[in-house]
Amino acid sequence: MGAVYFYHLTRKPLEATLPLLLSKALGAGWRCLVVGRDPQRLEALDRQLWQGDEAAFLAHGLAGGAHDGDQPILLAQDHSGANDAACAMCIDGASITPEQVQAYARTCILFDGNDEAQVQVARIQWKSLTDAGCAAQYWSEESGNWQMKAKKD
Repeated sequence: MGAVYFYHLTRKPLEATLPLLLSKALGAGWRCLVVGRDPQRLEALDRQLWQGDEAAFLAHGLAGGAHDGDQPILLAQDHSGANDAACAMCIDGASITPEQVQAYARTCILFDGNDEAQVQVARIQWKSLTDAGCAAQYWSEESGNWQMKAKKD
């Protein structure tokens, strides 16, 4: 039974936070699916991940390639990823249903606290997912360190 973790980004951008969370998820033995709505944003993240620190390299691919099923991290526009992910990371307001949350070991929703539209989407997602019975945690970095601010079981 999966849980959903909301990450309210206020100090560091997605480009800095996502690789850290992906590294932790891979360290837990999970394959990851990064779900975004904008193909250009996913392509930019793809380029950034390839150009990252060699010591912290994160093997990945963009959905639609011949080797999607082999990718430990797959960047896609929907949850139909072929890489058998145990962890989904939804970015930029990407949608997720309670059934999809339950299909993953962990779901992370990352949203930019400086983007009011993303904040509103995250609030709606929190309410709809917790109302449907999904366990959820809300994490904030406003103090400089990640702190859990709310939890629903």
